[in-house]
Amino acid sequence: MKTPFLPRTVVILGLVSFFNDTASEMITPLLPVFLIATLGAGPAVVGLVEGVAEATASLLKLVSGRMADRGWSHKGLVLGGYSVSNLARPLVGLALGWNLVLLLRFLDRVGKGLRTSPRDALITASTDATRLGRAFGFHRALDNAGAMLGPLCAWAILREGVPMAHVFLWSLVPGILVVCLLGFGLK
Repeated sequence: MKTPFLPRTVVILGLVSFFNDTASEMITPLLPVFLIATLGAGPAVVGLVEGVAEATASLLKLVSGRMADRGWSHKGLVLGGYSVSNLARPLVGLALGWNLVLLLRFLDRVGKGLRTSPRDALITASTDATRLGRAFGFHRALDNAGAMLGPLCAWAILREGVPMAHVFLWSLVPGILVVCLLGFGLK
C-alpha cells in the first residue's frame, strides 16, 4: 500500500493555518490605520496595542506547551486557541475606542499563544520522523499562502467601497472555516 504524501492531521492543520492567516492578514495591515484614522488614537497607542499583543502570544506559547506536556488535550488547546482568535478578530471592527481594540488584540494573541505549541506537537506526533521536514514545510507554505491572500481579500473588499470596519467583520468568513475544519476534520 502506498504511503500518503502527508498524514491527514498535517493536511487539515495546513488548511487551518491557511484560512486563519487569511483572516488574520485581512486585518493586520489595516489595524494601525483603523486605530489612528477611525478611532483617533496616536502612534503610541498603536505601539502599545501591538506590543501587548505580541508579548501575550510569546508568553502563552510557553504556558500552552507546558499544558500540552502535562496531559491537556492537544486538539482542545488548538481548537480553543483558534476559536478565541477567530471570535475576537472580527469584533475589532465594532470597537468605538482603542481600549477595546487592545482587549480584542490581547484575546486574539491569547488564542495564538494557546494553539501554537500543541499544534506543532500534533504535527510531530502524526508524522513519521523521516517526513517531519516535509510536514512542517507544507504547513508553513500554506500558512504563508494565507498570509499573502489576506491583504488581497481586504483590498478587494475595500475596492468595492466597503467601509474599513466591515473588513474586520468579513474576516469571520475564513475564521468560520478554521473552526469547522478543526471541529469536523481533525481526529
